Order: sequence, then structure tokens, then C-alpha cells
Amino acid sequence: MATDVALVSTFAAFIAVCALLPAIPVAGLAVPITLQTFGVMLAGTVLGARRGALAALLYLAVGLAGLPVFSGGAGGLAIVGGASFGYLLAFPLAAAIGGALVTAGRRVRARYLPLVVFGSAMAGSLLATHPIGITVMGWRLGLEPAEAVVTGATFLPGDVVKNVLVAVVATAVFRAFPDMLRQRR
Repeated sequence: MATDVALVSTFAAFIAVCALLPAIPVAGLAVPITLQTFGVMLAGTVLGARRGALAALLYLAVGLAGLPVFSGGAGGLAIVGGASFGYLLAFPLAAAIGGALVTAGRRVRARYLPLVVFGSAMAGSLLATHPIGITVMGWRLGLEPAEAVVTGATFLPGDVVKNVLVAVVATAVFRAFPDMLRQRR
């Protein structure tokens, strides 16, 4: 139990650090490119579905409570009205999907584990982060659905790169701490 609390808290703090690192503004978009999704998917893939989702939920709770942990140092309930809120809202589900899929594929040969982690992280991104994020962004910015999808596609290449890094880092963590993969919660 204490280990779970420590891991969830540590990964929530890691997501916050990823959000506070300098963001890359995208011309004409109200949503910048950040490393938050890297932190979220790393939390899910390393911690598993439950603890990864809890880390993302803790991050959201702390930010919504007013601590400046969101991109650009934002915090508080005002973020709910912003174009990026859908991405934030999707984080717990994305972490849960990534974590559940790594757990399901954890018995593969070691050389295939990076592919399992990458595929799991991409699934979390494509099934949760992008659809929910794009929907809210499009709504908040008054975009037509097709326009919102095209605009949201701007983030896909970066997510592929971030999820490759998630696979590299998570695989290294599992090599160093094999119980993180064997004993999933």
C-alpha cells in the first residue's frame, strides 16, 4: 500500500514536471505540444492500469485544486473552459489503456517487450487522448469536425516519438525492476 502511494505520487509529480517543461507552441493552435503525454503514458505502462490512472487523476486533482502544474504553469478550474481540457480529461483513461495492454502482453519474449509497450502507449493515445482531446478542442475553438481532426493530427508525429521514448524508458525500468512488470496492480 505504501509503495502504491509512493509510486502514484511520484508519477503524478513526473507528469507535472513534463507539463512545466517548455512547451512548443503550434502556430494558430491554442493547444501547445508538451511532454505531458509522455509522462502519462509512461505512468500507465510502468505502473499498470490502476496505478497509472490514479497517477493521472492525482495530477488532474492537484491542478484543478489550483496548483500551477498544467502547461504554462496554469492551475485551477479555469482550465476546464480551455481548448486543452479534453486532453487533460483523457489522461487517466489513456494511462489505464496503456497499462492494461502492457499487462496483457507482459509475457512476450524480452526482445518484443519494447514493441508491446510502444503499441500499448499508442493505443492509449489513439483511443483516448486524441479522440477526447480533439473533440473538446474542436468544440472550444468552434471547429467543424473534419477541421478538428486535421488540427488534432498535428500532434500525432510528436506522440509517435514520445511513445517510442516511453517504450525505451519503460523497457529499461522493467529490466532494472522486473517485479514492476510481473506484479501489476
